[in-house]
Formats: sequence, structure tokens, C-alpha cells
Amino acid sequence: MKPGMFGKKKSKVGLAPGTLVHVGEKKAERVVIRVWAYNNGEFIEKELQSVEECLAFKEKTEMNVWINVDGLDRVEVIEKLGKYFEIHPLTLEDVLNTGQRPKMEDYESYIYTVLKMMFLDREKEEIVMDQVSIILGPKYILSFQEREGDVFDPIRERLRNPNSRLRKTGVDYLAYGLIDAVIDNYFLILEHFGEKIEDLEDELIVNPKPDTLQTIQRYKRDMILLRKSVWPLRELINGLQKIESGLIRESTQIYLRDIYDHTIQVIDAIEAFRDILSSMLDVYLSSLSNRMNDIMKVLTIIATIFIPLTFIAGVYGMNFEYMPELRWQWGYPAVMAFMALVGFVMFAYFKKRKWL
Repeated sequence: MKPGMFGKKKSKVGLAPGTLVHVGEKKAERVVIRVWAYNNGEFIEKELQSVEECLAFKEKTEMNVWINVDGLDRVEVIEKLGKYFEIHPLTLEDVLNTGQRPKMEDYESYIYTVLKMMFLDREKEEIVMDQVSIILGPKYILSFQEREGDVFDPIRERLRNPNSRLRKTGVDYLAYGLIDAVIDNYFLILEHFGEKIEDLEDELIVNPKPDTLQTIQRYKRDMILLRKSVWPLRELINGLQKIESGLIRESTQIYLRDIYDHTIQVIDAIEAFRDILSSMLDVYLSSLSNRMNDIMKVLTIIATIFIPLTFIAGVYGMNFEYMPELRWQWGYPAVMAFMALVGFVMFAYFKKRKWL
């Protein structure tokens, strides 16, 4: 659990429901509003300079409109946009609270969904997670992101193509496309982790190190983060499938079933990786135990070889006057040769028994 996780919510304590306060980190230097308006024959793509310009696009009833807001720390911008499109204050409150659990809510005049968009920082080997809120209305979609940069570029490219299916269908199909893009990006992250886990398995068998344990623990935390963000998507997509709303047409329900299957695949992959990492932790501990046993075996054999040698050296170190060998000319080399012979015989015996 991250430190200060609950501390960020202190600004909400005691406030009335629907009070708009940004909860979370400031991830964008400025708020950027972009709009895409389209139908079968016309397409408009524009970056707006003020939230008031959104009103002109709301009145374009003959076109489908997608308005995207990057940056959530300017509360007044979100509040104005909510008033223009008659969005409930509780929805706007959820938009500004970046610690939301993925969910779907039906407000009759619009459908609100929130999910987690993830990127992979390959340099730091970290998952970067942002919250995306999508509001589906009769002829419009409002999307809110914490920062610029997302996984929706393929969707925008398809909108620019006059022959694409997106240009010929309603905004419900666009909402499906946005959710599908977020879920598809999970597969890229899981593919990366799959490769890393395979390399980690090889390292674990050949030469486990203390760093290996840290890597396993880091990957386990990443899998927990992924699971917390993906598991609620089952409920979200299932709710979109079962909802009785004119905002989602029957033709779009087929595609929702498809992303439901994708969600199940992602969840299954995460659970499989968690099981593999848990077993790898057991293998690591077993490897350390086996290595310690090998070390102790070698030390025990060395000590065993030196026990009789120490005994012989101790006997002849007593210096009694009537020890015949002490005055013998070849006494010293004879004892040393005998000690070497004892050591060699014991070593050969251990080797034959495959204790070495």
C-alpha cells in the first residue's frame, strides 16, 4: 500500500456529497480539451481554447461528438462542462476522484464508466496507471484523463478514415472502441511480464541471487496492482451488456461480449502469473536451502577428515618423556605420511560414496 494513500482524501472529509474537489496527483501542466465531431460525411478535429466552445458542438445534433479532457486539477473546467451537458454532481465528483474502482453507473440520460488505463515504463520496469472516465450520452462522449498521452491513437486514426465503421455508427460503438483499446493494452503489458518471468525462471534454476528475490516480489506487487484494476472490469462489462438503455444499441452488444471475453483472458493470465511467481518464490527458498545444505556438507566432510588428523597431532603434542617415536629419526616424516594417508583414504571413501 502506498504511503499517504488515505491522506489524499482528507480534503473530502466533512464535505457534502457532490462537492467537487480534485483528489489525486497533478499529472498535467495544463488542461487540454480536444473535440472530434463526425458523421458519415463530415469530420471535425479541433483543440478548444476554452470550455465554452464545447457548447457549439453540443448543438450539432446531426453529428456525433467526442470531447476529451486531459488534466483534472482545474475543477472549474470540469464543473462547467458538467453543467453544459447536464451531468450529475456525483458523477463529476467521481471523475475528479482518481482513486475510483472501475465501475459502471446508469443515470438514464447517460452512462458513466470509469476504468484504469495502464502504460509500461520499460526503463524503470514500472506500471504507470491513470484513471479514465467515459460518459456516454445520446450523441456525445465525454472522456476525462489525468494527463496527455493515452492508448486511443488507433481510434483517432479510424475516425479520420471516412470509410471506417466508427464514422458510420453511433457513439455507443465509439465507447466500445475506447474501452477495447484500454483492455487491449493490458495484453501488451502482460506479454512483457510473460517474457520477464520466463527469463526469471531460467535465472532461478541456474544461479539464484538476492536480487532475484527482489524481482519476484516486485513482479508479485505488479500482478496485485493489475488484478485490482482488471477484476472489476468483469462486472463493468457485464453491466453494459445487461443494461436496458436506448444509449447502447443491439448491434453494439455483440462487441461488448467480445471485450468481456478479452477481460476474462486478461484475468486468467494475471492469475496464472501470480501462481507462477508464488511457486518461483518457493523454488528460490528451496534453492537457497539446497545451496546451504551443499555448503554444510562440504564443511562437514572437511571437518570429518581433520578429526583423526587432529587426534594424531594431539597425541604427539603431549610431549611425554617415554614416547618412543619422539626420539626416532624418521618419526616426524612417518607421522606426516600417515596423516596424509588417512586423509587421502577418507577423501577417496567419500568420493566413492558420492558425498563429494
